[in-house]
Amino acid sequence: MNYLLFDDPTLRMSLMPFTLTRPIAELRCGIATISQKWQHLLNATPSYITEAYLQDKFPGIRSGKNLYINGAVCPVEPLLKVLDKLKAGEKLMQGDTCIALKTDDFFEDTEKLMVAISQAKGKEFPEPLTVIRQVYDLFIQNGAQIRYDFHWLTKGRESVPITDKHTSVYNPKEVFVEEGAVIISAVLNANAGPIYIGKNAEVQEGSLVRGAFAICEGSILHMGSKMRGDNTIGPYCKVGGEITNSVFMGYSNKAHEGYLGNSVIGEWCNIGADTNTSNMKNDYGSIKIWSYAENKLVNTGLQFCGLMMGDHSKAGINTMFNTGSVVGVSANIFGGDFPPKFVPSFSWGGAKGLEVYQLEKALDVAEKALQRRGKTFEAADKKILEHVFQLTHRSNKRIGFK
Repeated sequence: MNYLLFDDPTLRMSLMPFTLTRPIAELRCGIATISQKWQHLLNATPSYITEAYLQDKFPGIRSGKNLYINGAVCPVEPLLKVLDKLKAGEKLMQGDTCIALKTDDFFEDTEKLMVAISQAKGKEFPEPLTVIRQVYDLFIQNGAQIRYDFHWLTKGRESVPITDKHTSVYNPKEVFVEEGAVIISAVLNANAGPIYIGKNAEVQEGSLVRGAFAICEGSILHMGSKMRGDNTIGPYCKVGGEITNSVFMGYSNKAHEGYLGNSVIGEWCNIGADTNTSNMKNDYGSIKIWSYAENKLVNTGLQFCGLMMGDHSKAGINTMFNTGSVVGVSANIFGGDFPPKFVPSFSWGGAKGLEVYQLEKALDVAEKALQRRGKTFEAADKKILEHVFQLTHRSNKRIGFK
């Protein structure tokens, strides 16, 4: 069977800015990305059906028998049993959401796939499912997904022992350490949820960590860090300060003091020293957030919601982000006072106004950022950023650029 994770166009819009640079299934929620969860349960490597400008980096593989799976669905074992029983030409639904379609046909784009889904015979999946529908679902569901991923990642395996005599561990059976990790003079409290320390990760002295918590391969938790629970630090990040219920996709830095709460940070981002996010309004009211799908601020119904920052964006020192702030791709934010709640992709500036961040300069910075981590800025990466720039540049006058 050929497995393909597809982007539902409606969900993709709701999950921007993160889906501007990746398929939905490449989003991280819990320890693993959605695609990594599917890869584990399927015991196969799925490919992608996504927007044309993303397909060079995230291609779809053609085969005779195909199972198209909604990339926003976090898998569970009962779902696999139902998917196995689908016949060619049948789809699995939950309410108005298509979970999967089995067919002998190959569809190169989501538009043709959605037509096929609309014409297929449907079955209903009756059990609860986690579907990532909004950007804030990534932090809302993160604690539960850490617990789920911890189970399958550690099942039947033994943790590397923690030998540092100055590190305190509470509920050690819920702490798992991968090979090469270094932990010095930390407090690991897994009473409220599991703690996962990835391969070659480093937890520096004085760090206070409360589960559920995951730090992935090669990441560093800086001295005196305070991790307050339900946090995921993706691979090759450097973080410090105080963080609660937030997700770092990977390769991003928040190395200094400052508070980050109920937030999602993309890849290749940098948050300057003493930058803080507000995650709750002073009147305890419901928080509004920018919706790419509706092109306006919408009410989340949430009391807690911080910062959503797209890939390659940067914030200078002492930046203050208001509740429910959304920053697009390759934005550079600096200056005093609060920047706008919505900062479009390829913006340069802050509270005093935004200018267009010139494409050539942004691409140069992106290439340097990857080089610093031993990565190559591929042609496919450049193509994606160029496309996002064009999408944004066409609407610059509508969204307040100088």
